[in-house]
Amino acid sequence: MGLLSTIRGSLRSVFVPGGATAPPSPPPGRGWAPIVREPYTGAWENNDELRLETALANPVVFRCVSLIASDIGKLPLRLVAVDANGIWHETTSPAFSPVLRTPNRYQTLAQFFESWMFSKLLYGNTYILKDRDARGVVTALYVLDPCRVKVLVAPDGSVYYELQTNELAGIPEGPLVVPARELIHDRWNCAFHPLVGLSPLYACGGAASQGLAMQAASTSFFTSGGRPSGMLVAPTEIDAATAQRLSETWHNLGAGKTAIVGNGMKYEAVGTSAAESQWIEQAGWTAKTIAGCFGVPISMVDSSQQPPYANNEASTLQYHSQCLQTHLTAIEAALDGGLELPAPYGTEFDLDDLIWMDTATKTKAAHDAISAGAMSPNEARLKYFGLGPVPGGDTPYLQAQYYSLEALAKRDTAAPAATPTTPPPEPEPEPTPEPEPEPEEVA
Repeated sequence: MGLLSTIRGSLRSVFVPGGATAPPSPPPGRGWAPIVREPYTGAWENNDELRLETALANPVVFRCVSLIASDIGKLPLRLVAVDANGIWHETTSPAFSPVLRTPNRYQTLAQFFESWMFSKLLYGNTYILKDRDARGVVTALYVLDPCRVKVLVAPDGSVYYELQTNELAGIPEGPLVVPARELIHDRWNCAFHPLVGLSPLYACGGAASQGLAMQAASTSFFTSGGRPSGMLVAPTEIDAATAQRLSETWHNLGAGKTAIVGNGMKYEAVGTSAAESQWIEQAGWTAKTIAGCFGVPISMVDSSQQPPYANNEASTLQYHSQCLQTHLTAIEAALDGGLELPAPYGTEFDLDDLIWMDTATKTKAAHDAISAGAMSPNEARLKYFGLGPVPGGDTPYLQAQYYSLEALAKRDTAAPAATPTTPPPEPEPEPTPEPEPEPEEVA
């Protein structure tokens, strides 16, 4: 069963008498352009409007977006199942594991999540189209262009999505209206509508535009020799022919050349230098503003601004808690619902690939975990060093000079330490043999 037939079959099952009201007919066209925002009044007429392509050209914006997308893309995604103790363990399933290993025919799992995050970070919304087999099981996932997807709400509150042409996703002819169950819609910052997310560029677009303007001005400044613009001032009035001659002579000089002018003229700078305009401070402010809107610690963007504790693991934990965790949790929840995973299955990212330790730190962490009885030696070997099990290393150990918990439990069951022991009775002394009688003398 192909993707289009699956979607159309789903639509036929929805539009039945007494069912949900069909959404309005989609308007003609191939897509919707992003909203044009003006950093100031009249910017659109001056071709200075704030567009996504312009904002993404800012190095700090690009770094924040690519950093978050690549870090989430590198994390392994696992299919897990909960046991009777409420603990999640990695597992496999012939119905769900294949799509979690290879989401579609042209992307790896890392590329898939990078596309997911680029769409969410830049547009505030990610739309994932599901492809099913004859059983109705999801076998492929496709990240759609957010500019070619439109949310539709029926009068009864049912949600639909209008999709434009997307050959990679198997939609050669659009528009096509599908019910909400055929898409995964991940969104954030839904400030104005629960079905419409906002990108952080909504808040930091002005700072991004300011940073680009400062870069352009700096490029022009250093192209002209690293000196501010200036003018020649004469102590007396000069005629137009002399002014024209001096102007041509001045502008024909290249960088580093010396001008010889008469009439008592002197050069006066117009404008300010980079130091006077506090260019470095302004650039640092725009970088902090953009990084703050994306939730990225400034040390991840600018290596010269390290936190006072100078601990890489602490910085990574801060980065995870204030930036990545909300996205990881949202993706896990979206996949659990989108793949229609039954109990006890779920999805979970493995964070060990995010937080790498040096050899000394890994060794200390493994030693502390084993000494505290929190992990067995084999578990510590696998988690911190990627090594296989060794005989006798499957049981956590505690004190009593590191006897295993199992051995201590058996010892306490056989002879509890709180039960006083009765000393064995002393053996009775052997009786002393009687002396033999002396022989009588013969007369």
